[in-house]
Amino acid sequence: MRALSRSPKSPIWFVATVCCAVGCISLVGFASSRILQLSTSIRGKVSIPSFSMAGRRCTPRRSLSVDATTSSNDFKNGMNLEVDGIPFKVTEFLHVKPGKGSAFVRTKLKNLLSGNSVEKTFRAGETVGLADVYKQDVQYTYKDGSDFVFMNMETFDEMRVGPDEMGDQWQWMKEGETIAVVTYNGKIIDVELPKTVSLKITQSDIGVKGNTASGGATKPATLETGATIQVPIFIKEGESIKLDTRTGEYLSRDNTA
Repeated sequence: MRALSRSPKSPIWFVATVCCAVGCISLVGFASSRILQLSTSIRGKVSIPSFSMAGRRCTPRRSLSVDATTSSNDFKNGMNLEVDGIPFKVTEFLHVKPGKGSAFVRTKLKNLLSGNSVEKTFRAGETVGLADVYKQDVQYTYKDGSDFVFMNMETFDEMRVGPDEMGDQWQWMKEGETIAVVTYNGKIIDVELPKTVSLKITQSDIGVKGNTASGGATKPATLETGATIQVPIFIKEGESIKLDTRTGEYLSRDNTA
């Protein structure tokens, strides 16, 4: 068989070239169409977070809608409500349907600003505002005057907590520890420490028999934070102990420190 001429003047070669080009164009068009369909599907399923500038860093925007509400029928323990401009946490609730009259919801609420608990009744289906309360873990870095400085380990932003918000909890904090801060409308209202912490005894006299408290021999000891607590007389200077941050009481030796 005679070989196919590759001369530009050959009609057969020209037709073959055109067919090949049309095939390539069709393949590219099909591939582009599939890619477009796939990207559209992904955009429909994946939620892309919004970001707002905070200084020179981008921080995920996290705030509750000003008009965010819920129904008293949907109350749950731990839910944060805003009543008369004050943030409360639902600690107990009970749906009541009396034989006569309208149904209602009896609740026990904790005031997140004062810590006090109150009882309040809502009508069934009553609309109640949600409080913009947010808790996040931060690291305690240092003390600056009367302020305690913490760092958000995700954004590396610093936040300061004053002595009023901190209360007596500074006694159980050491630099580098992770704690939780609670904010309401962007303002820190509370600091939550772990229930137990490990701290080193930096000063303690030798125990003297006869010093008793709560039925056991104890002595005063100064912690690395500067706080002073009562410890058993067998605890020595330089040892680490575990204590309850809610009461400030000694729990045990920390043999892992």
